[in-house]
Amino acid sequence: MDESTERPAVGVDEPTAHRKRSFLSELPVLIIVAFVLALVLKTFLVQAFYIPSSSMEPTLQIGDRVLVNKLAHSFREPRRGEVIVFSVDGGVPIPNDASNPVVRFLRGLAGGLGMAPASERDFIKRIIGLPGDVIAMQNGIVTINGMPLPEAPASEGGYLSERHLEPFGPITVPEGHYFMMGDNRPNSSDSRYSLGAIPEGHMVGRAFVVIWPMSSAALLTLPEYGDIPEPAAAPAAVQADQSARPAA
Repeated sequence: MDESTERPAVGVDEPTAHRKRSFLSELPVLIIVAFVLALVLKTFLVQAFYIPSSSMEPTLQIGDRVLVNKLAHSFREPRRGEVIVFSVDGGVPIPNDASNPVVRFLRGLAGGLGMAPASERDFIKRIIGLPGDVIAMQNGIVTINGMPLPEAPASEGGYLSERHLEPFGPITVPEGHYFMMGDNRPNSSDSRYSLGAIPEGHMVGRAFVVIWPMSSAALLTLPEYGDIPEPAAAPAAVQADQSARPAA
């Protein structure tokens, strides 16, 4: 018998090697599909936002990431007490000065995943007043249509950082607009100041959950306000002064 008879190579698994080559050839397509799906989710359904300021403390801390439901108000009206992301200019993007398209892409992707601060024109606040509501604040107590809003500092089981004693109002929320306030009342630039009442069309969506850091993960539930008197007929919308752009 010829001892030099050719023997099959040991350790070569042709089907396995073929599968590896096939996977590597398909990887770019899989990445593109994953990116497109993420882009669709971000554009139409859910988007992550990074919290850059203290205006919503203690509910939201600097560096928290929240998920925003962008379809929340497609089938119903916004509700008092919801935490809302909105844009002061209706969502017109800020021109990006970066000349490198790769840098622009990475910045946009990071922002959409909540890994970087959102546009300086995006704000996150709580809905306090609905269209037609008469809003005022005295001695740290917000009144709506003459009735005190049942809010409390976190030390008393509520969501406020503390009461803000600076008086405000009364003002009537225009038709199609909403009155926004931060939970950190002494340190929030909101509808009491240069932002004014926010048009519903400028709302990005409702923040419904904190996803990061894990130690702060929690649902953002709707507060119980009891029976607030119905607002009167809302006046016609007015153009708010948006020349100043305070911190979110």
